[in-house]
Amino acid sequence: MNKPAKLFQLELNEINFDFVQRYGAIDELPNLNRLIKRHGLIETTSESRYEELEPWIQWVTAHTGLPFKQHGVFRLGDIVEHDLCQIWEWLEERGVVVAATSPMNASNQTRDAAFFLPDPWTDTRVTGSALLKRVMVAASQAVNENAGSRLSPQSAAALGLAVLRYCGIREYGQLASYVTRAARGGKWALALILDELLTAITISETRAKRPGYVSLFLNGGAHLQHHYMFNSAVYDGPHRNPEWLLPHSDDPILGVYRQYDRLVGRIEQALPDYRLMIATGLHQNPYSEECYYWRLADHDAFLREIGCSNFAVHPRMSRDFLIDAGTADNAQAIQRRLDAAIGADGMKLFDVDNRGDSLFVMLTYPKDIASGFGFVVDNEHFANLRRHVNFVAIKNGEHDGIGYLVDTAECADRLSTSRIALADLPSRVAAHFGLTWPERSMALNAVA
Repeated sequence: MNKPAKLFQLELNEINFDFVQRYGAIDELPNLNRLIKRHGLIETTSESRYEELEPWIQWVTAHTGLPFKQHGVFRLGDIVEHDLCQIWEWLEERGVVVAATSPMNASNQTRDAAFFLPDPWTDTRVTGSALLKRVMVAASQAVNENAGSRLSPQSAAALGLAVLRYCGIREYGQLASYVTRAARGGKWALALILDELLTAITISETRAKRPGYVSLFLNGGAHLQHHYMFNSAVYDGPHRNPEWLLPHSDDPILGVYRQYDRLVGRIEQALPDYRLMIATGLHQNPYSEECYYWRLADHDAFLREIGCSNFAVHPRMSRDFLIDAGTADNAQAIQRRLDAAIGADGMKLFDVDNRGDSLFVMLTYPKDIASGFGFVVDNEHFANLRRHVNFVAIKNGEHDGIGYLVDTAECADRLSTSRIALADLPSRVAAHFGLTWPERSMALNAVA
């Protein structure tokens, strides 16, 4: 076979390929299991400390070739504050046309990308048409407010136009099925809509512009695993989600895995001359304890109610948000209020990381919050925390540093290796183009 001249990197965030194979044993997921059988399954390794096993840390590693100790990017969105060499601009400097859709915690440093659509949490520029810029604003709004199920008319219009522009009859049917499923109580199906649309956009733009290297990041599976792994037909542990959250017969994990299996087949069909590399970064294991996730419904209003002022707040993924306080003194004042916030049972509500004139905050209260549950800030009593928060999830899955790689350049019966460091992924990409990725110490410098 002739070596494909182009490379498509599909990033299925945190997908558990052990589950993929278990579903394959019951005749599900034919495309993914065909690829595993034909090309083998390589494990990727990352950090050993659990607090460093976050996808926004590990995907920086996957895109820079640097472990966390060297790249130092600890929070989602913080990549824009670091001068790191990423795979896209490095390849571009060497004559490869590049493209990316929603790469997690990546900054757009390209000069002339075919397209570059950032993730919904990172403040970096969009390379693409006016419609694509509107779509990314809408995606950010939809993702960052998913717990409240709010979508502005402008965002809805942008996403609707994108569906008309990039989707065909097959996609229309799939999107309609997700909406119907959600309307019948399976709200989880809404998480599949954005991945469906991002894939359609990426395939269309790739076919039109033919970049040499393109990456596509999909996050719906990781999101649903965190929420609903206990509902999976191939989960064999002792826990079950409560019936009020989801009927025990409903299996969102199979739902999103079926979507990914179909999208993989669609990519293969639409882009047959592209080498396909599927990477997960991490995977998830079932969680062993009870843990609720909550998200502030209106971050600004809550902070003002507890006595904070002169700030700008930026929601991040799930429980997280960033506060720009303007000055270090004001940041300390806001931190004192947040550190003093405790529930009626005495448990702290927030974890705060002070960065000088800004704060990175996580709502960490882990228990159920009933209507009327009060809280206290510096001996000042507030009557009802429940009205300030939206339920996000009961934690079902936790991160594991082992990830997976399926590479169509490999043969299952003679794999070049069974395990690589996640930091070696850029080297594999570079080698495809006959290039040598720099030593890790050199990669700390920008593109030079």
